[in-house]
Amino acid sequence: MNAQGTHMFFQQLINGIALGSTYALIALGYTMVYGIITLINFAHGEIFMAGAFVGLLLVATFKMNIFAAMVVSMLVCMVLGVLIELIAYRRLRKSSRLSALISAIGVSIFLATLAQMIFGANARSFPDDAFPVRQIHIGDADISTLQLLIIGVSALLMVALEYIVQRTKLGKAMRATSEDYNTAALMGINVNMIISFTFAIGSALAAAGGVLVGVLFNAVSFNMGLMAGLKAFAAAVLGGIGSIPGAMLGGLLLGVTEVMGVAAGYSSYRDAIAFFILVLVLLIRPTGLLGRKIQKKV
Repeated sequence: MNAQGTHMFFQQLINGIALGSTYALIALGYTMVYGIITLINFAHGEIFMAGAFVGLLLVATFKMNIFAAMVVSMLVCMVLGVLIELIAYRRLRKSSRLSALISAIGVSIFLATLAQMIFGANARSFPDDAFPVRQIHIGDADISTLQLLIIGVSALLMVALEYIVQRTKLGKAMRATSEDYNTAALMGINVNMIISFTFAIGSALAAAGGVLVGVLFNAVSFNMGLMAGLKAFAAAVLGGIGSIPGAMLGGLLLGVTEVMGVAAGYSSYRDAIAFFILVLVLLIRPTGLLGRKIQKKV
């Protein structure tokens, strides 16, 4: 590989890691909820969209700093995630999987339609001064301050999540609930509170991803959660649904592969690349890269 080829490879690798970091943030919400109550929350992409709109509103209308806007957006979406679980999923917990799935799709359509009614069908953009972008030359590649922000914030949030799950009492309760929530309830764990907490954390990560993607592509629209949500779901399955490290790895792999595919001249197939990888992994390793086989309890 010549110098120009090396430069191009590292450049696209950085681009892919930045994009993959946002996929990983959304994928974590899917994988956490599935790990706790074996539910695919298809409204998760719309929470990501809601986070982007809240961030945009705070920055454009209230002239808030992008970091403060992201924190407020995460808090708003935590409340939204808890409300969705309470209204749409809690009563269906002992119902069939199909009932919960239909409810999730219904919530997804409702949130997207509501956003379209409030903000209109056209994409909106962040103000130019929302985050000043500068190019930094590192080794064989140029990296923008925006890409550094996305990678840095994503890494920080993922490390924080891993710490909460592995090192805190709440995390221990989450792991116990994911093993068997009926037994966890008998052990004195407030299962409803743990499930609400899981939705809150997953929604906060999706909101952060929404703000970062909105700034990265400088476009926020009512339907942005659809494809981002599907790709993040593909990333969660790729890494192993129910596995937190798997969701992180799946998101990064998907982002890098997508960007490399576009760089190789397959930009028309940009969205198809994610689902081709998903089908391939499911054929070769159905549990995903880091997933483990779920044994039925008798």
